[in-house]
Amino acid sequence: MPTGGPISGARTSVRIVVVGDRGTGKSSLPPPTPAAAAETFRQEVPPVLPPTRLPADYYPDNVPIVIIDTSSSLENRGRLAEELKRADAVVLTYACDQPSTLNRLSSFWLHELRRLEIKAPVIVAGCKLDRRTEEYNLSIEMVPLMQQFREIETCIECSAANMLQIQEVFYFAQKAVLHPTAPLFDQETQTLRPRCMRALKRIFVLCDHDMDGVLNDDELNEFQVKCFNAPLQPAEIVGVKRVVQEKLPEGVSEHGLTLTGFLFLHALFIEKGRIETTWTVLRKFGYSDELKLRDDYLSIPNKKAPDQSVELTSEAVEFLKGIFSTFDDDKDGVLRESELEDLFSTAPESPWNEAPYKDAVGRTPLRGISLSGFLSEWALMTSVDPARSIANLIYIGYHCNAASALHITRRRLVDRKKQQTERNVFQCFVFGPKSAGKSALLMSLSGRPFSENYVPTTTQQYIVNVVDRHMGNKKTLILREVPEDGVKKLLSNKESLASCDVAVFVYDSSSEYSFKGATELLSYVARQGEESGFGMPSLLIAAKNDLGSNPTVNQDSAKICLDMGIDAPIPVSVKERDLNDVFSRIVNAAEHPHLSVPETELGRSQKRYRQLVNRALMCISVGAAATFVGLAAYRAYAARKNASS
Repeated sequence: MPTGGPISGARTSVRIVVVGDRGTGKSSLPPPTPAAAAETFRQEVPPVLPPTRLPADYYPDNVPIVIIDTSSSLENRGRLAEELKRADAVVLTYACDQPSTLNRLSSFWLHELRRLEIKAPVIVAGCKLDRRTEEYNLSIEMVPLMQQFREIETCIECSAANMLQIQEVFYFAQKAVLHPTAPLFDQETQTLRPRCMRALKRIFVLCDHDMDGVLNDDELNEFQVKCFNAPLQPAEIVGVKRVVQEKLPEGVSEHGLTLTGFLFLHALFIEKGRIETTWTVLRKFGYSDELKLRDDYLSIPNKKAPDQSVELTSEAVEFLKGIFSTFDDDKDGVLRESELEDLFSTAPESPWNEAPYKDAVGRTPLRGISLSGFLSEWALMTSVDPARSIANLIYIGYHCNAASALHITRRRLVDRKKQQTERNVFQCFVFGPKSAGKSALLMSLSGRPFSENYVPTTTQQYIVNVVDRHMGNKKTLILREVPEDGVKKLLSNKESLASCDVAVFVYDSSSEYSFKGATELLSYVARQGEESGFGMPSLLIAAKNDLGSNPTVNQDSAKICLDMGIDAPIPVSVKERDLNDVFSRIVNAAEHPHLSVPETELGRSQKRYRQLVNRALMCISVGAAATFVGLAAYRAYAARKNASS
């Protein structure tokens, strides 16, 4: 399979920094010394060369190279560190006729690069090869060194005097940047890395048009043309399959190249030093150096205002329902862990193995996720991270553009004015003091059983589920628990409440202290909402109702709700599963964004002040209009009088 012209991604240049001990020949390597540019050797070389640029057409990748020479003196160590931190690749030199300089690579230079946290690939270059007098086996010295320091990409020896392998030094350095080995291949195990295998599997699936699990000759040829702009001849196709079959019989079936064979072929390319072939394929299908789809492949629609939200379209939801059915092998209505892993096997990793998605939905006793839970996870990911949502949709086979998958909702400010909302997914912030029952409320939405064990919440957590409304109307509710000591940090961002459709304030109904903490949070959050313009419906939830409510709390709560203009507290007992339809009532509050929006005394004062200002402006406007009309009438009268006389 020919490689064609490799694609180098979006890089406009490659910056290579040359370092090493004094006298190792590093300043004889880069241009403008003729060693690398005009293929002659200059005897007199300045201590440090100025930055030099090799043109784009110097190497096949058509990306220019900037070569930075450095000084080894102690007084220039600061400048050296600065240059290294800006390097795309490092050429580390030693002198072939001075064994002590080779030892210095492991005793000083490579450790120094690690101390400076240099992540650039390293090319070890042995200079002055023409001066070596004894026999020498490069691999004996270099294999242990490369095993100890995995950042070493290649080792090569050269001679500027004899023009031996000088151009190859910078070619390998450029290649290590444009076609890095580390993301694709584990040198220690000699196998493709998991993320590389997942990307190649997605490419295989995309090219397998008839979905029979193999690439037939036509599909293989179409793949070749797409990636390398040149078709394969019939004899070449036979040759490719023969190479695979000889090494891996299961890599080829009677119908064509299997996924196992496709992966083996790419591992073989890399082992043979043709890593640019695999990178060409990956980049043709939109992958970055991190083996994720590039931003230009995603085209995420942007919100124009912070109080807009992002939801999946009905088209995307139907696609997900089909995917769920496809990967539910035993058709039991749930995706088990193995089935879910298979579904995301063409993504860089399963997106739900980490917070906030890992525990966001309830699972069946066999760790299966239902269709409702599956769609709820997608709703959460779309709301919290639309870019990640659309990327994963594409990874698992969604072919349409982002605009057909994501819907930007109307501003909540507009919803308040219109006194209705068209949203299907609501995000609810859950506030409250410690031990008020916030986490238990979240767990009950996911269907998890009540636990007597109290575990303080230290970070924000999410729970999401579908809430059945009247007449089969279903909405998705996201509960976002905010720890008490994290409220001020959250609200330090003035737009933090923009994503909140409704806020609930949970307190232990048997504790005056807990109630006081909840109402203080209510007042604080309400003030922030008034100041930022992102006020939202708010509800008080009297949790732990099984412990018996405190009479003083009952009296004070009624007064506060009346003063702030919100609904009476909702009593619940998660322990006794007496939830009092709380989630439906939360959704109902979110569906009516103009109601139950708390008002503080400061907010009412500011509202009255604005009303007075508006009335004053109205009076001024009316007075000005009356004056204008009177003046116009007088002028008309004067004009008629002059005409009659």
